[in-house]
Amino acid sequence: MKTLYSLSIILALSFSVVSFSKYESTDTKEHTSNTSIFYNSDNDAVKESVSNEFFKKYTDLKKYKSEVMSLYKNRTLGTIWFDEDEINEFGSVLYEKAKKTNDLVIPYQKEIDQLFDSSSENNISKTDADMLLSSLYVLYAKKSNSDKKKLPYDAMLKDFLNYSTIEEATAKVEDDGNLYDQYYKLQGVLKQYKKLEKSSKWKPIVAETPYKDLRPDAVSPTIAQVRTRLYLLGDLKQDSKSDFYDRELMDGVMKYKVRNGFKPNYILAEEHIKEMNIPVSDKVKTLMLNMERIRAISPELVNNDEYVLVNVPSYELIYVKNGKIELTSSVFVGSPLTKTTIFNGQIDRIVFSPYWTVPQSIVQNELRSKIAADPNYLAEKNMEMVNGQVRQKPGPDNSLGLVKFMFPNSDDIYMHDTPSKTLFDFEKRTFSHGCINVKMAKELAVAMLKDYPEWTQAKIDKAMEGKVESSFKLSKKVPIYITYFTSLVNENGEIGFFQDVYEKDAELTPQTALTAN
Repeated sequence: MKTLYSLSIILALSFSVVSFSKYESTDTKEHTSNTSIFYNSDNDAVKESVSNEFFKKYTDLKKYKSEVMSLYKNRTLGTIWFDEDEINEFGSVLYEKAKKTNDLVIPYQKEIDQLFDSSSENNISKTDADMLLSSLYVLYAKKSNSDKKKLPYDAMLKDFLNYSTIEEATAKVEDDGNLYDQYYKLQGVLKQYKKLEKSSKWKPIVAETPYKDLRPDAVSPTIAQVRTRLYLLGDLKQDSKSDFYDRELMDGVMKYKVRNGFKPNYILAEEHIKEMNIPVSDKVKTLMLNMERIRAISPELVNNDEYVLVNVPSYELIYVKNGKIELTSSVFVGSPLTKTTIFNGQIDRIVFSPYWTVPQSIVQNELRSKIAADPNYLAEKNMEMVNGQVRQKPGPDNSLGLVKFMFPNSDDIYMHDTPSKTLFDFEKRTFSHGCINVKMAKELAVAMLKDYPEWTQAKIDKAMEGKVESSFKLSKKVPIYITYFTSLVNENGEIGFFQDVYEKDAELTPQTALTAN
């Protein structure tokens, strides 16, 4: 089974993004001037003077001077590790990766730690801070690249800043054009949320207790706070400060709910207030984590003009054909005890009116006692015993519904229709034993068979009568990607944050597990 993303790439994402506006107060005019001259001057003598001052102060790094200075060669776009007065995400990734690298001795670790401690007071200038991180980069690159093909540090840095992993840099990933476009969309949202984080406008919503669901026409101080929150998030164009649940707020609530995967209604339950109260700093971490997931997604996805993508946290399937979204459908997936596997494969068959061979685990754990208690149980459920295995016959009540989509994999995961349509009305849809249940399964089959003239609508309808199983092998396999993104940008450019249903975010960032306060 091919893993969709490598833990080695995202293992070190337990970083925190903090404000470094303190550099404004600690940098002297001399340091600010030197920073500008050092990073924007073609005068080698000036660069040499500034670097000499740095390595005289940090003598244990002097032996790395040539490698460090190579990073600044021909660089005229300012600091490497800063965005204005804040250490950027690449600096944070580097810091966490270096800390987690075994046997890596970091000179001046105390000073570097201070750079990432928002409560620390220090007098390190931005110039020195940037060069300290460049020195850390050289040390980390030397350690990580010790058994690989040697690459110039400035070339590796370019790749690192593009991909934020030494692993990808040494593999010479060609360019950012191979990234799934969601990366760039999330990157844009990240900038907005980081500005919001620094603005101090994000304040907890203090709801009335005991809490009662808020509905249209209600009047409550909580409503005014919700209105402000939705304005900050862009779901409302203005903030009237009104505590009356009016039409304007109804539209904002609906927009908020739809983009975040909630049930589309106007009710504001306590769980919605709880989600709105997740700190914006945690949203920033979620965005950065999912950007890293996208870095690791197969580049084939970018080049495919036809594929199916299922995102578990949003319980959604999209089918792309000729480079455009042809169909979107709700799904439900495996429970936390029987998780849907995250991987990618190739859909090679569509099976109409399928039999369902019941997995032995279900027979042992769920059916054996029922069969023993009721001799007619199998017949009543339209089941039969064949060669020692229990299977359910085709029909409208078959657990697989009237069509299934097969893509070979070691976990025997596949997509299928379901007779249990009411389950799609739930917000949290983790009901299956691991397979993916598709609400619009028939519509998906029709869309995928458009290039096969023999599969007319009438033929598909007959095949789905639930009487006889029939299987069709696709001449062109359709890639399928089963993903785990807890934040994505939709077609309208709106960001959605979804439940970490399998707690994978927490697994990957144990020190900064996301919690709703």
